[in-house]
Amino acid sequence: MNMVIIVIIAFLVSLLVVVSLHELGHFLTAKRARIKVEEFGIGLPPRIFGIKRGETVYSLNAIPLGAFVRTPSENDPTVRGSLASKGPWTRFGVYAAGPLSNIFLAFILLSVFFTLPTNVVAGSGVMVHTVVEGSPAQEAGIKAGDIISAVNGRAIHTWEDLQNTVNSGQEGEKVTLILQRNGSQNVERELVPRFDSSLQRRTVGVLLCWNMISQVNEGSLAEKAGIRPGDTLLSINGQPIYSSESLSRVLQSVEAGEEMSLLLLRGQKTISASLVKEPDFAHQLDDVDLSWVNGVHIDPQRLPVRKALYLGGSYIIDMPLLIINTIPLITEDPGKALVGPIGAGQLTVEAVRSFGFSNILFIASLLSLGIGLFNLFPVPPLDGGGMLVALIEGVRRGKRLSLRAVRLAYTIGTTFLITLMVLVTFSDIFRLVTGGSFGL
Repeated sequence: MNMVIIVIIAFLVSLLVVVSLHELGHFLTAKRARIKVEEFGIGLPPRIFGIKRGETVYSLNAIPLGAFVRTPSENDPTVRGSLASKGPWTRFGVYAAGPLSNIFLAFILLSVFFTLPTNVVAGSGVMVHTVVEGSPAQEAGIKAGDIISAVNGRAIHTWEDLQNTVNSGQEGEKVTLILQRNGSQNVERELVPRFDSSLQRRTVGVLLCWNMISQVNEGSLAEKAGIRPGDTLLSINGQPIYSSESLSRVLQSVEAGEEMSLLLLRGQKTISASLVKEPDFAHQLDDVDLSWVNGVHIDPQRLPVRKALYLGGSYIIDMPLLIINTIPLITEDPGKALVGPIGAGQLTVEAVRSFGFSNILFIASLLSLGIGLFNLFPVPPLDGGGMLVALIEGVRRGKRLSLRAVRLAYTIGTTFLITLMVLVTFSDIFRLVTGGSFGL
């Protein structure tokens, strides 16, 4: 419980920093454009205290969920010193500064995150869990349970090794895979990887793992719990399982009679199961046979700064395309794809439980990037809506849209956003009270 409280506090601090930097971008560009800023507030009202410097009140407020910049008017150009009184390109720059600040912060946070030491699972090859139908791997005769030990003569120890080796070749170039099948038999297969536009890299069409359940005794508690041959055991009670040693450590930490929460990989989906640890759990383990990759261990690694910066930038550049490519998934399960502050907080807790406390930095970068990209949508009163109005007026050489049309657009957009926020918040609360999760 103490860990959850610490993570939630860290999440709230991250959210406050991300939103404050967004508003700071607006504030600095507004000041530079000689726009009157009445208040720059950290947090949301009620106000705790404020200090006035020049024409601006700098305030600290009680609700740590945001920040704001208050100017005389955004829509009435007759108000002197207001944002609306400035030319279209000036307004475009002020609106754009907030999202761009978030995108820059995301780049910095991602780059720092990638420089942190990480524990990478490595072994004597990588195991194939699932072969995608119609993929090069299926056409080459690769099967679930095969262990890929080498590609083009290069030994494979991690999932990234396989990805990098396959992706290093030219389009249409064959690769040669050495497989271990049925424990010891070496099999050679050739295939031509295909370019996956959603991932922006070449793939062979396999889903990887470190273990696979080969047999479940009929009538056993494991079978009754829903465990099936071909499943991969991902975790027990949130602790990752990657080797027989890691499985033993986790089982030894569980008391006899205690219910264990298992996360399994079946096909391309994760499955949850519950299993009670019996007093004689050594006998209980005999009900399930697992195949493992040999020599699996944790290998601490750290990326050089140059590569971390490259990965941070690549992540930012690829994110819009990834969002577009995942639209079908968003429509399939919007409850997990669209989240508000409550859902983001729950996601942060799950990420820290599964992958460690350093992932708060990664979640903060995603939060910053998400806020930046969301605000670029051309819907008033989002920044993208203000940018769209300014762009139209700039193309019209400064000719203003009618005040009535702008107000109507802001009314419709505000109604839409409030409705969306209510639905997302309801979904977040429903997931939380019903015990749902993001499956991390």
